[in-house]
Amino acid sequence: MVSKRIVPGIKGRRETIVCEHNVAPHVDKFSTPAMIMLMEQAAMEAVNHLLEPNQTSVGYEVNVRHMAPASLGARIVAQAELTETERNRLTFNVAAYDGETKIGEGTHRRAVISSEPVK
Repeated sequence: MVSKRIVPGIKGRRETIVCEHNVAPHVDKFSTPAMIMLMEQAAMEAVNHLLEPNQTSVGYEVNVRHMAPASLGARIVAQAELTETERNRLTFNVAAYDGETKIGEGTHRRAVISSEPVK
């Protein structure tokens, strides 16, 4: 079900700036949900352009640690690397950085599914 072009080693990357829309409001630091979303977007960036026209990928598991804070104005970079494929399942190692400081790491799993409407 997964294209032969989708192989371990494929990488994706996404960036954001910490602002009032992605912080935990009680501390004005980059929120864990925002970090996870950026990691998922990096994984999608790695593979979605390689899927068949009638396919998409959806996240179904996230296991990450938020290891360090990032303040307003920080530029956060999330990276994802595909490490395993099994049938329609994709496993990624993910990490997020504020400059040289790793602020989060873990794994993310996605499934390749049909994007056709269910009848």
